[in-house]
Amino acid sequence: MAKKRRAAILPTNIILLQNVVRRDPESYREEFIQQYSHYESLRDLYLINPTGVDANSTTEFIDLIGFMSAVCTCYPKETANFPSELKEILLSNHRDLTPELREKIIQCLTMLRNKDVIPAEMLIQTIFPLLTSSNTGGQQQVKQMRKQIYATLVALLKSVNTGTKNQKLNRSTQALLFNLLEQRDSQGLWATRLTRELWRRAVWDDSRTVEIMTQAALHPDVKVAVAGAKFFLGADKEREDNFEESDDDDDGFDMNELRHKMSINKKTSKRGKKLEQAVKTMKKKNNAKHSATYLNFSAIHLLRDPQGFAEQLFENHLSSKNSNKFDLDQKILFMNLISRLIGTHKLIVLGIYTFFLKYLTPKQRNVTQIMAASAQASHDLVPPESIQVVVRKIADEFVSDGVAAEVASAGINTIREILSRAPLAIEAPLLQDLTEYKGSKSKAVMMAARSLISLYREVAPEMLLKKDRGKTASIELQKGEKTGLPQYGIENNVTSIPGLELLAKWRKEQGLEGNEGEEDDANWEVEEDVDGSDVEGDWVDVESDKEINISDSEDEKEEEEDEEEEDKDDVSDLELSSDEEEEEEESEQPAKKKQKTSTEDEESKPVNPEQAMNELLSSRILTPADFAKLEELRTEAGVSKIMGVSNEEAVDSTTLVGKVKYKQLREERIAHAKEAKEGREKFGSRKGKRDAPHSTTNKEKARKKNFVMMIHKKAVQGKQKLSLRDRQKVLRAHITKQKKKGH
Repeated sequence: MAKKRRAAILPTNIILLQNVVRRDPESYREEFIQQYSHYESLRDLYLINPTGVDANSTTEFIDLIGFMSAVCTCYPKETANFPSELKEILLSNHRDLTPELREKIIQCLTMLRNKDVIPAEMLIQTIFPLLTSSNTGGQQQVKQMRKQIYATLVALLKSVNTGTKNQKLNRSTQALLFNLLEQRDSQGLWATRLTRELWRRAVWDDSRTVEIMTQAALHPDVKVAVAGAKFFLGADKEREDNFEESDDDDDGFDMNELRHKMSINKKTSKRGKKLEQAVKTMKKKNNAKHSATYLNFSAIHLLRDPQGFAEQLFENHLSSKNSNKFDLDQKILFMNLISRLIGTHKLIVLGIYTFFLKYLTPKQRNVTQIMAASAQASHDLVPPESIQVVVRKIADEFVSDGVAAEVASAGINTIREILSRAPLAIEAPLLQDLTEYKGSKSKAVMMAARSLISLYREVAPEMLLKKDRGKTASIELQKGEKTGLPQYGIENNVTSIPGLELLAKWRKEQGLEGNEGEEDDANWEVEEDVDGSDVEGDWVDVESDKEINISDSEDEKEEEEDEEEEDKDDVSDLELSSDEEEEEEESEQPAKKKQKTSTEDEESKPVNPEQAMNELLSSRILTPADFAKLEELRTEAGVSKIMGVSNEEAVDSTTLVGKVKYKQLREERIAHAKEAKEGREKFGSRKGKRDAPHSTTNKEKARKKNFVMMIHKKAVQGKQKLSLRDRQKVLRAHITKQKKKGH
């Protein structure tokens, strides 16, 4: 009887039938065939007239689709055409289907893909056209459908690219995105959204992905072009933040918090080692997770034709009639992108510098961002005449005695950023005029002028006034060690490794000059993860202990022979007669003092960088350990600052103004006060509150004392002498006080 009852319930209970079919498909084949025939009848109705189906039939059809998708693997022959039928219904009648049915079909196709019933290519070809198609339904329904399709595409592409990348599927999907951008309408925005999300998740990280966003940035539609520009300026930071968040969750520590603690707490070796260990752990996990499938290149570095891209951006969006369709913020966005391209790849787009001139005024809105873009677009390969007009414009508009302190400091700081990348872009009279602001009463202006002086003390001290050159630069100029600025167009050949003299000095201090051979084996050892497959040939053993005299000409040999003869004469002069020895005894003490002084002077004399560098290069071959130590010493000594600012670094527009102290408005003072009180339940005193554990007060302790101890107190004796009237007043006051505490 139980089996008959269950058999009677099964045709109407789809959920129960689905459960038992999965367990025993053969026993319930007839029930499945019955439900499948019912599905076919409803399917034909939807293919003929989807709008004529009533609500009950639609609900029943939704249940049947879910049932067939769940059990299709149990009956593969009977349901062989089921996926293609769903595809046909969705593509042909998606405008007429109800939102519930349309959503269910997409879910079922995704389920079939997860079960490997249909390939991923078929799912993408089915749902991708719906992402950009126009629907007759309500705006909210269309938005919900596109959101579902977008999430499905992202999850699908991430799953198929986990481990080994599916390049075939990636290329076919990217071809769809290229076709979408070629339509030249606003639907290309979906191509930018999908590409940016996949880039953030490191699913797509090749040059073909960057090419999609290149086409988007050059798109005629405003929204698509702005989305493409924002990708190049912010997508790399989003990807790094995404990895750091996932790594922080896995490792159990927050890198940002550790760095913040190191910046505000006392710097100790223990905390420094803790931060260094955390960074190493994070890098190892990053390499382990993403080394096989993830290329850590920024989007700007993966451009195929950066020069052509920068020229087209400037021509299409800034210099032509099309620039009128962009507002100021969007124009600044394109200025920033073009300047980043110019600085990173050292491109030459001469029109951008004259374009900056009409925006470089103190009254211009967001002028600091435009000034930062002008600094980023400067480098040493641009003709100095093109950048000089920008420097002159900033100096005339921003730097004078009649402007506010923040305006002057922003102007000088911007000029310093430009000149750190292109030192030839200023003349000596203008530079000396700007450096006179080092005596300004405003601290921000004074610091900006001093930073400009510090820059040219390293680059070209001869362009500064004598009083501004400093002691070290003046001595170097007198000795001829400073050669001045190189001329434009003349390449500066690098003849040595930057900071090599630091390594020579460190080896001399550590006493490692004579025992190179003992540690050669250890120094040549490298880490296991370093790939040395690209090294050709065999190592050659070099006798490091053997002194090798290298002379470039015969004149050097003659000088060495003369020195040897002088040494022999000095030795012969030391053989003095007894009379001469007696005469020298009187002057022995002063001579010893002179000798001691000269010895101390030699010891305290600084190491000549060129001599130490030449000795190191001529006596040994640098090992991997030497290069690692060299990098550490360069970081400590700040050699990277001396070598100049990297053109790839973005200029922060918020730091150009400097720290200008001004009187706060009332609203700013209130906001600052509230910010300091965040996290507190109530403002004011916490005195007398009982919500936190605390010790008892003296009044509470007095109540627990023995009465014999308190009987002689004036307060107790005064109570005994109170009159009846006074006792009533005290009692009423006590009652009133207790009532007020309750409210």
